[in-house]
Amino acid sequence: MTALSLGIEEEFLLVDDRGLLSAAGPGVSEATEVEDGQIEKELNAVQVEAASSASTDLGALVAELGDLRTELATQAARRDARLLPCGVAPMRRDGPVPLTPKKRHREIAEHFRALVQEVLTGSCHVHIGVDRPEDGLRISNAVRPWLPVLLALTANSPLHDGADTGYACWRRTMWTRWPSAGAPPVFESVDHYESLVAGLLDSGAILDRGQVYWDIRLSAHQPTVEFRSSDVAADPQVAGTYAALLRGLAAQALDDETFLVVPTAVLTGHLWRAGRDGLDGDCLNPLTGEVEPAWQVLDALVDRVGSRLEATGDHDFVESTLARIREHGNGAQRQRLVYGERKQITDVIDDLVWKP
Repeated sequence: MTALSLGIEEEFLLVDDRGLLSAAGPGVSEATEVEDGQIEKELNAVQVEAASSASTDLGALVAELGDLRTELATQAARRDARLLPCGVAPMRRDGPVPLTPKKRHREIAEHFRALVQEVLTGSCHVHIGVDRPEDGLRISNAVRPWLPVLLALTANSPLHDGADTGYACWRRTMWTRWPSAGAPPVFESVDHYESLVAGLLDSGAILDRGQVYWDIRLSAHQPTVEFRSSDVAADPQVAGTYAALLRGLAAQALDDETFLVVPTAVLTGHLWRAGRDGLDGDCLNPLTGEVEPAWQVLDALVDRVGSRLEATGDHDFVESTLARIREHGNGAQRQRLVYGERKQITDVIDDLVWKP
């Protein structure tokens, strides 16, 4: 079996020595030079993005993510800033957040107004190569019921504006303020997908295809299906495990046309619950249609795609990462553990920042 190609994008926030958001993003992006992957400017000047190369080798991708983080963190340090792999800002800056200078960014800010200032998030996006758009939509339909447990696994944003939100993934609550964000519909065909995108354009809810913010979408610029529901991970190994599980589910979907149909409104509810409770709670098991403990559903997912993980050589990597998460917690759990020691948000930020 030929392994499906992967690409991973990570969005980061930048903070200063006090833990407040730093507008060093444009300078950091311009100064960072990398041999593999690429660096992108984000809408807001407090953010930067790193995108890996496309590859079938998960280990190489994870190593590349680490290298990209280190290069960004090095350039950030030269501008008195630090790279923060976190879904939302634990502490915000005083005053408005400046945009990264770009015509499209100005148009987005004029059209969506306060949303641009309020929704400051860091996500992890996984691209899986597909030969045809039909394959991408087939994968989307099959994977969408698994989004809640994957969200629980990757939750890394419990703290915001100096306090615990009570959510494991507060980023999701913030991100779904965008009118095109949220659970993807069940797509009947490519024509159906395109008709929905056209409708969003006509409504003004998006300015272009790049603003289709469903948790799963066809990429506007690459022959890939893109998964967008995860917080940026505290470390690349978690991002790699997330990508490996998605690749296993995608391969399964291309061989098996059966999948659980969950109404979009119901899936939205399950995603909200997973974002609130993370790995400490319950979520949907697509194999039974029941709500079960998150770790039980995660174990069922690994069993479901086990042969796919073995075929791509990812099984041991995934099991090792999950064992570490069981013992030490995922991103959200680790943040709360650190915060609980002294109730100091700055302790959490110091623990999270990527050290060059």
